[in-house]
Amino acid sequence: MKSRDRAATAALRATLAAIDNAEAVVPAQEATGTSLAIEHIAVGVGTTEAARRALTEADVERIVRDEVDERETAAGEYEQAGYADRAEQLRNEARALAAHLPEA
Repeated sequence: MKSRDRAATAALRATLAAIDNAEAVVPAQEATGTSLAIEHIAVGVGTTEAARRALTEADVERIVRDEVDERETAAGEYEQAGYADRAEQLRNEARALAAHLPEA
C-alpha cells in the first residue's frame, strides 16, 4: 500500500472486509425467547456481544481465492460489454490478491 497502488489497495480492503464478514456470527436468541418486550431485552455493556468465528488459514485462503475468481469473472464480463479499462482494473486487483496466495 505504500507504493500507492490503488488497485491493490482497493482489492486488499475489499478482501479484508470479506474476511471480517466471514468471522461474524449470527447472534443467538435470548433464553427468554423471541419477545421484544422491554423487560425481556438484555441491558448493559457487552450483553449483545458474541465471540467471532476463528477462521483457519485454509478458510482465509479460500476467501482470497474466491475474491480473485470474482474479479476475473467480472473482468471478462466487463471486457465483453466493451469496458476494457474497468476490466483491466479488475485484473490488476486480481493479480494483487493472487500475489498473496501460496503457489498451488
